[in-house]
Amino acid sequence: MDPSHARPRRTLLRGATVVSVDPAIGNVDRADILISDDLIAGIDARIDVEPGVEVVDVDGMIALPGFVDTHRHTWQSVMRHGYAELDPLQYFDEMLRGIGAAYEPEDVRVGNLLGAVSALSAGTTTLFDWSHIQNSPEHSDAAVAGLRESGIRAVFGHGWPLQGDGRWTENSTLTHPADIERLQKEHFADPGGLVTLAMAARGPEMTAPGVWQADLALARDLGIRTSVHAGAYAHNEPVHAVAQYDNAGLLADDLTFVHCCRSSDAELAMIADAGATVSIGVHCELNSQGIGDIPLDRMLAAGVRPSLSGDTETKCSGDMFTQMRMLFGYHRSWMGGGHSSVTADRAQLFLHDVLAFATIEGARAVGQGDRIGSLTPGKQADIILVRATDLNLVPVLDPVASVVLAAHEGNVESVLIGGRFVKRGGVVLGCDPSALVSAAEASQRRILGRRAGR
Repeated sequence: MDPSHARPRRTLLRGATVVSVDPAIGNVDRADILISDDLIAGIDARIDVEPGVEVVDVDGMIALPGFVDTHRHTWQSVMRHGYAELDPLQYFDEMLRGIGAAYEPEDVRVGNLLGAVSALSAGTTTLFDWSHIQNSPEHSDAAVAGLRESGIRAVFGHGWPLQGDGRWTENSTLTHPADIERLQKEHFADPGGLVTLAMAARGPEMTAPGVWQADLALARDLGIRTSVHAGAYAHNEPVHAVAQYDNAGLLADDLTFVHCCRSSDAELAMIADAGATVSIGVHCELNSQGIGDIPLDRMLAAGVRPSLSGDTETKCSGDMFTQMRMLFGYHRSWMGGGHSSVTADRAQLFLHDVLAFATIEGARAVGQGDRIGSLTPGKQADIILVRATDLNLVPVLDPVASVVLAAHEGNVESVLIGGRFVKRGGVVLGCDPSALVSAAEASQRRILGRRAGR
C-alpha cells in the first residue's frame, strides 16, 4: 500500500450517524465531519465548505473512531487458525521454537503485511505489533517494512529472537537485543510518524532477576513504552510479575501488561494506581486452556479499564468486532453465573464501555490517547464508516449496540487513517489482494518446508 497516496487537503464526510467516543460530543444522529489534512477539524449538524473540498456522502453510515489493537503477534498471520484445538504448550513449542526459528525476513514482511492489511479491512487503524521474531536485524527491518507497506498506524513492539530453545524465555540471563537502538536511529527518527517504536519485553516471568529491570531501563532511556505478558498460565501465577515491578519502584504509566488472567486483586489495584494499562486478547484467552479466566470483573472493580487485542491468529480471529462481542457476552454470562461474589464492588458493564475498550482505552495503552481513539476535533482523522443499511444491522435503534453486537468486516464501507482513505467502497486501497494471497501461501509453504527439513 502506497502511503504517499494523494488526497485532497480538506474532506467533508456528509450526514453520518456519529459515535464519537468523546463524552463532550457523544452520539449524533446526523452530522458532518470536516477533515483538514490529517486532522478532524470539526463535527457539526451541518458544515458548509468552499468549492474544491471533497464532499463524501455518508448518509446511512455509522462513523466511529478506528479500532486500536494493543497486542498482535502479526508475524504469525501466515500460520492462521491451526492451534485453537491443541494444548497451548504445543503452540509454544511449535510456533515459538520450531516454526518461529524457520522464518526468514521475507516471511516476517509478508506476515506483517497480511496481518496489517486484514486488520485495516476490519476497521483496526492502529496496531501494536508485538513482534517476538527478531531472529536477525534483517528480520526486524522486514517487520517494519511490512507495517509501512500496509499503510496502517502501528507501534512496532521489538522483542527477542526465536532460536529453537528457551535461552531467551526460561529464566534468561540475556538482556534485550541491543539492535533496538539501531532500529530507533534508522527507522524511528520521527516520534510522531505513522509507525512508532516500543519494547515487547519479557518481564519477571521469563528472565532472571536484574535482566527485566535492565530491559525496562533501556526502554526508558530510549523514551519508548514497554508491553509485557503477565499473569497467564498457572506456572506464572507465583511470580507476581506486576507486584515485582511495583516493589522495585518501576511500575508507571508507560507499561502495558498483557492478559493478567491470574494477576491478584492487589496487583490490579497497583496497575490502576500507577496509571499503567492492560491488554486482554478475549478470543484467544477463551481458546487457551489453562491461561486463566478473563478477570474483567476484577479489573473493573479495581478501576482498570482494559484495551483489547487480537493476540495471535493461530488460534483466534484478530478483528475487534469479535473481541468486543465475545467480551460482552462472556462478562454477562460470568456475572450471571454467580461469579460476581469474587469482587466486593460489582461494576456494571455497558456496550459503550466495550466500544471504549476497543478505541480510546486502546489509544491510551499505546500512549496516543491525545491523538487517536475518539472522534474529537484536533485529533487524527482515523475513522471507520460502517454501513448501517446492511441487512444484519438495519433498522438501527442504537448505533453502539449495532456495532458491538452485530457488525463485522463486511459492513466496513471505508476506513481513513490520518484523513486518507485506506479502504473505500468496501475495497482496501493500494493493495493487490491476489498478489498478497499468493505471497502468503508461498511463505507458509516455505516455512513449513524449512521446518520439516531441520
